[in-house]
Amino acid sequence: MNIIIKHIEIIERVDQLIRLQATGSPEDCSARLGISKTKLYRIINIMRRLNAPITYDLSIQSFVYEETVSFAFGFYTKDQNPNEVNPFVG
Repeated sequence: MNIIIKHIEIIERVDQLIRLQATGSPEDCSARLGISKTKLYRIINIMRRLNAPITYDLSIQSFVYEETVSFAFGFYTKDQNPNEVNPFVG
């Protein structure tokens, strides 16, 4: 179970860096996240399988979203906006 949560936390961090257009090169991003470049690419591929429109922009040297998307994971009530929920904050 902890492995799943760890992966989700990494996806959330990658998502944040992509939104800020601040991933840097794959080497820089993986170092910033404390993971291997191979694991970074695995995470990005998982995100793509979840329909994240991720590309790499050579001009700014950052992964970017081709269109506006949002990522939310967790349970929330019908009245809550899933973008406002962070199930990992304790």
